Amino acid sequence: MAEDDDAALMTQVARGDRLSFATLFDRHWARVVRFCRRFTGSEALAEEAAQEVFVKLYRSAGRYRPTAKFTTFLFRVATNHCLNELRRGAQAAQEPFVPAAHDVAPAPERADAPLEAAELQAAVVRALDGMSDRERAAFSLCRFEGLPYADIAQALEASEAAVKSLIHRATLQVMHEVQALAAPPLKELA
Repeated sequence: MAEDDDAALMTQVARGDRLSFATLFDRHWARVVRFCRRFTGSEALAEEAAQEVFVKLYRSAGRYRPTAKFTTFLFRVATNHCLNELRRGAQAAQEPFVPAAHDVAPAPERADAPLEAAELQAAVVRALDGMSDRERAAFSLCRFEGLPYADIAQALEASEAAVKSLIHRATLQVMHEVQALAAPPLKELA
């Protein structure tokens, strides 16, 4: 999947080509759902948000200009949608965000590995929950989606310096939560 190919497909969508839109949808659906899930905490709400993102993407096809990567444009639409939903007070579901298997590095193969992986996932969830919306967006785009700082800056409509600062603060939060796992438990005084 070449980025130029996505830009070409989006240009075709602007001309009314629904098959090109279907191709873009198939290529990017899972990534957009994962991204939205980090904001909503719910798979169902994330899928609903992702659907709305793709509707907005389709409707804005005529305004798309391939001056930036397609994924940058896509995640700008997704970020704006998620931030707007949070501002409107959209409530997250009761179910906690659980990172996908590839979001967190696999634990070594040991008998206690599933417990450690679950603890690590819980630490990441706590860190994400403690982040500001913009920190969560920048961190997710960088660490989970692999976008470079310049693309994140465009998606968040911020400077690269601001993005680096957001990612740094978010990374410190994750480090704090993960380091808390390594701290030895306090022994009760007898």
